[in-house]
Amino acid sequence: MVDTSVLTLDLSDNWLQGEGAAAIAEMLKENCCVSAVDLSDNKLGVEGAKAFSAMLLENTTIVSLQLSGNEFDDHAAKYLADAITANSKVEILDLSYNMFDDKAGEILGMAIAENIGLKELKISWNHFHSQGAAALAKGLGANTFLKVLDVSYNGFGNSGAAALREALKANNVLEELNIGNNRISVEGALHIAAGLKENKTLKRLNMTRNPMQSEGCCGVLKALQANSGTGIEILDLPDIPVNKELAELCDAVKILFPNLLLRHGGNTKLQRKSQLKVELRTQPKVVGNSQNAVS
Repeated sequence: MVDTSVLTLDLSDNWLQGEGAAAIAEMLKENCCVSAVDLSDNKLGVEGAKAFSAMLLENTTIVSLQLSGNEFDDHAAKYLADAITANSKVEILDLSYNMFDDKAGEILGMAIAENIGLKELKISWNHFHSQGAAALAKGLGANTFLKVLDVSYNGFGNSGAAALREALKANNVLEELNIGNNRISVEGALHIAAGLKENKTLKRLNMTRNPMQSEGCCGVLKALQANSGTGIEILDLPDIPVNKELAELCDAVKILFPNLLLRHGGNTKLQRKSQLKVELRTQPKVVGNSQNAVS
């Protein structure tokens, strides 16, 4: 008898490896109730990717799939790409903390371009660099369903940022993009800025931990100034020293877009959504007994 009351399956951090993944995949092929599966940190490897890809070609109920930290490499990417291309039911997919390289970026990029179901994709903490990053960005540009993309902690660099520029120009669906810690310098930041000038749908952009310097930050802010139809609501910039030009640009942008939450590292002077949010962030922390507040 099938237990129809189980909707979420969490087997994370169990070292199931490929053999265990195959057994779970066989069960999920016939299961019509479980909609959320978490198999993070299980060392599934290539065999696990192969088993789950086959399962996803048949399963029509899984909506959320967490597969982070499973030692997936470029070979595993081939199997996962088949599933991403064919499956239109999975809306949330987490492939972060794996071992994907540039070849995987090319393979997955093509799959992302063809996918018609994913709404949120996390693929941070991998090894995508210029070539792989460009392929992923190209896939994003062609995708018309994805709303949230996290590619932070990779190595997109300036060439990857150039590809994202074109993706931001073409894509009219994506709402959240995290490109934090991707070795994006001033040149790369200006590429992103060029894309932002034409993009109308992106609501949240995280660019923290990139060596953009003040010049790069200014370029991004100037792009927002030039785009009256921008949808940006939250912008996270790197934590760098603020020079006069950057400070003045921040003030000008805040006047132009009063509802924009502009965060610059830990500098609350550059944050503006409402005075309440600022006050909440600056409240003293309470450690232990509430009578012993530490200011």
